[in-house]
Amino acid sequence: MITTYIYGLLSVFIVSSISLVGVFLLSLREVLIKKYIFIFVSLAVGALLGDAFIHLIPETFESFANPAVASVLVILGILLFFVVEKFLHWHHHGEDLPGQAGKNEVHVHPVGHLVLFSDGIHNLTDGIIIGVSFLVSIPLGVATTIAVILHEIPQEVGDFSVLLHSGFSKKRALWLNFLSALTAVVGLIIAFALGQAGEALVLWVLPIAAGGFIYIAVADLIPELHKTKEMRHSITQIIAVVIGVLAMLALVFIE
Repeated sequence: MITTYIYGLLSVFIVSSISLVGVFLLSLREVLIKKYIFIFVSLAVGALLGDAFIHLIPETFESFANPAVASVLVILGILLFFVVEKFLHWHHHGEDLPGQAGKNEVHVHPVGHLVLFSDGIHNLTDGIIIGVSFLVSIPLGVATTIAVILHEIPQEVGDFSVLLHSGFSKKRALWLNFLSALTAVVGLIIAFALGQAGEALVLWVLPIAAGGFIYIAVADLIPELHKTKEMRHSITQIIAVVIGVLAMLALVFIE
């Protein structure tokens, strides 16, 4: 059993380290990042929508006997993230009032915090899934970890790009993205504590995470893409969104 715990912890730490993939963006100059950030945001849109509709929602419908329950949970996820963003907007508005913030302080758009929140939930779920898999068998746990890693790479690049776009500094975005990824460790601990009962928790968290991804992509990121008016950039955005979706689709065959 100790071997199972060691393998599980090693796996979630590897998965969490994928969030540091944004390091390659740190090597780019500020001018280049600002110039091409819309491409990465477009990739994030495709990855979020692809993850929700190709992975999370189908898995949810397979797990629930009543499709209406699965649908309601996805809607609840969308509404949950709507409420959270409302709260963040109220908080953000308060900071914008005279005397509430320093003159040189750079405000972060609420979508940045929302991405961290959604990514935290998603990584928590990944940790539970990995933990439950290792409880079944070590080979299954390793296979699940590989699938999660493949799944995380395109999403983490997109998440890091959105954090930069929302106003976080490069170093802070990298650090917060990593902290968010560490919720996978919490998920693993929950899975080991609950045993096979952890699978039931995953079933309820997946559709909520899917709803969150849909909300962020449609309500926050796509409107940002509409701010670009040039035809050339618009075509590039569409191609990047499609690439993001196709990356998630490809994982179905790899997994």
